[in-house]
Amino acid sequence: MWLISDPIIDKHNYTFAHTFSLFIKLYYFSFCSFCFHFRKGEMALISNSVNSVSLIVSQKHFLHTKKKNNSWLSFNYTTERKNSITVKSTSIKSEIDFGDPHWKQKFQEDFENRFSLPHLKDVFDTKPIPTTFSLQKRSSQNGYVNDDDRALLKVIKYSSPSSAGAECIDPDCSWVEQWVHRAGPRMQIYFEPEKVKAGIVTCGGLCPSLNDVIRQIVLTLEVYGVQKIFGIQYGYRGFFEESLPEIPLSRQVVQNINLNGGSLLGVSRGGANINEIVDSMQARGINMLFILGEDGTHAGANAIHNECRKRKPKVSVVGVPKTIDNDILLMDKTFGFDTAVEEAQRAINSAYIEARSAYHGIGLVKLMGSSGFIAMQASLSSGQIDVCLIPEVPFKLGGPFGVLRHLEHLIKTKGSAVVCVAEGAGQDLLEKSDARDASGNPILRDIGVHIQQQIRKHFKEIDVHADIKYIDPTYMIRACRANASDAILCTVLGQNAVHGAFAGYSGITVLICNSHYVYLPIPEVISSTRRVDPDSRMWHRCLTSTGQPDFL
Repeated sequence: MWLISDPIIDKHNYTFAHTFSLFIKLYYFSFCSFCFHFRKGEMALISNSVNSVSLIVSQKHFLHTKKKNNSWLSFNYTTERKNSITVKSTSIKSEIDFGDPHWKQKFQEDFENRFSLPHLKDVFDTKPIPTTFSLQKRSSQNGYVNDDDRALLKVIKYSSPSSAGAECIDPDCSWVEQWVHRAGPRMQIYFEPEKVKAGIVTCGGLCPSLNDVIRQIVLTLEVYGVQKIFGIQYGYRGFFEESLPEIPLSRQVVQNINLNGGSLLGVSRGGANINEIVDSMQARGINMLFILGEDGTHAGANAIHNECRKRKPKVSVVGVPKTIDNDILLMDKTFGFDTAVEEAQRAINSAYIEARSAYHGIGLVKLMGSSGFIAMQASLSSGQIDVCLIPEVPFKLGGPFGVLRHLEHLIKTKGSAVVCVAEGAGQDLLEKSDARDASGNPILRDIGVHIQQQIRKHFKEIDVHADIKYIDPTYMIRACRANASDAILCTVLGQNAVHGAFAGYSGITVLICNSHYVYLPIPEVISSTRRVDPDSRMWHRCLTSTGQPDFL
């Protein structure tokens, strides 16, 4: 939690006000975010946060608390004096007694069980065949990935839970290696290419780079020798709508689709009737299915995988995570995110120019995201934002420490201001709604329009002129083509999705983790939603750049 003040603010008593605000915020979170849990001779403070546990302990203490995804956090901690620590932990599906000298081994065994990849061999007595994926003139012994190759899920060794962004397994922040499966082509495969019928489907909303992934899946399938490749139109709906035929795909069809935004196959939300989808797959003879979508789509992909296992057709289901919100667990970034941040610069720069060119100009930009990743990264990269508002950090508009008072100060000292707000921010300030979209996601109220109205109202009340320009580039960002960074990411993701299917894996997703491409079982990436950590170094960097105080 950072306090950033400007000496110029002294005449408004801001230094004192924001210092006082910091103590109020600490008290507020201490009171609201924790619940007491009593046992004989001990007391624990258990955080409501999905990934954190805070303790005040004075003796040997054993804590376990059940999490939302039916996993458990537990540890045993002994101290001779009172300490206050915060531990952000990887979820553990079995109770671990950290007083056990062998707890690390047990943790790793539990981790390996959770992150083991479902394979066709689990269900079928199937034998591999030599790969048909040619590495051209390279030696057949080099260039392929071994099934036992692993990559580290976490690469930073934190010395203390108080380290910025620390994610600890136990209160001592012990280092425990967490290995996940490396992605890439294998020397042996479990499908005969001439017998494969592959289907590709894009679900959810639009996102930059969808066509890039489709293109690479098709090209890689053809390298393996697959001739029957089809696109399913408009998401899961295309499996059972008779008016939506399959689209035959080939190198000739997809060669230049990466030059355009959108999806060649179309997208839609909802429509995931699992039984009907698997019925359709069996009727069409699809035995490889590549599903591009966010966490809701991946939940559907996992259900399709499980239903196929029950019925026992030899089918591989592979997901490719897609969301410009960048809010899927365990990965460095999702495809389309870099393009979204880059495209957001156009809107921010326009707002900045409008604000600087007007008398008492205020530029307001609303960016996509139920999480704050796009708004945070766009604000950080632009260098033109004075106030960044994200869902993960509460704020108030009114009052002596609110956003409006800070904008008043900026107008008096700078003559202009630029505000960036994520669409999921400040929903507690708006009228509540139970409305949901076809995927079951809450429909967010328009925080951008609300802030615009409140700014206009505030400056009118204090009789100060303000020229407000509001920009919402949401659909421009979704529909644009991929930039170079995302194009490369999608090339590798698309190729590795095909490699994973031919390797016999199913119920998996492919992603980039610590700059390495890996396969993970789908349940591990959809157990919860990734959010911006207000204690992370990246958010602190954003605050340093904007110079904004706490708005509480």
